[in-house]
Amino acid sequence: MAKQISGLIGVLFLIGFYICTFRVYEYQNAILFQLGKIERSDLKPGLHFKLPFVQNVRTFDLRLQTLDAEPQRFLTGEKKDVIVDSFARWRINDVVQFYKSSDGDPRRAGFLLSQKINDSLRSEFGKRTVQEVVSGDRGAIMKSVTRIANERGLDLGMEVLDVRLKRIDLPTEVSSNVYERMRSERSRVAREFRARGDKESMTIRADADRQRTVISAEAYKDAQEMRGFGDAGAAEIYAKAYNSDPEFYDFYRSLDAYKSAFNSKNDVLLLNPDTEFFKYFVKPSLIK
Repeated sequence: MAKQISGLIGVLFLIGFYICTFRVYEYQNAILFQLGKIERSDLKPGLHFKLPFVQNVRTFDLRLQTLDAEPQRFLTGEKKDVIVDSFARWRINDVVQFYKSSDGDPRRAGFLLSQKINDSLRSEFGKRTVQEVVSGDRGAIMKSVTRIANERGLDLGMEVLDVRLKRIDLPTEVSSNVYERMRSERSRVAREFRARGDKESMTIRADADRQRTVISAEAYKDAQEMRGFGDAGAAEIYAKAYNSDPEFYDFYRSLDAYKSAFNSKNDVLLLNPDTEFFKYFVKPSLIK
């Protein structure tokens, strides 16, 4: 019987210890409520006691958390729509304010924080053009939005450490229009380059033709001059040969005529043998 009583006392002690104590881990903070009102919020990690049925405890995760929001549509300074996909890194820095603003619900807190971030993004995108937000000012936008969201997040008991832009897209209908404009612009630039290349090609070709004509004319002039000098020299040699021995010169010229007349095996001449052309064949005695 004594053992049963001692066992019952042990069980009751364990139950009482369980309902009268609670543990706060290193990555947590806790709020102790008494009859629905906040009694303490400075509870350090470790084992703590509470009054059963009178006090209750809610713990909150102080670790870094990620808010991955749904893509949102914003207007740029040009009144053009862009689709922005972003995420934020945050953590609780004031558990009491966090509880008061969101009733301690992380999902509700995330929704409220996303609204503040979207307001900041809407303001930043409204100051810039599409070209600036897509290619130039993303770093400045993220830095500014992080600062503003952190300031506004203090009202929620939250510290925003970083806001990042994952993707910035144009709506489908705008993307098609932009693509068409880009293609038209690239086609125009290509046509300009082709026209400029054709012009330069024609200039180079015309200059090359001019230089070729000049070189050909100079070469022809030099050739004609050299031929003239050669013909003059040949005429002078022929004249000297004729003056020194007219008969031999006549014979030499006849040999040239025979060579030209009988250049091919198919050459046939029908002439009178007594003609002047064959005088050295008919009368070899004329050759001295």
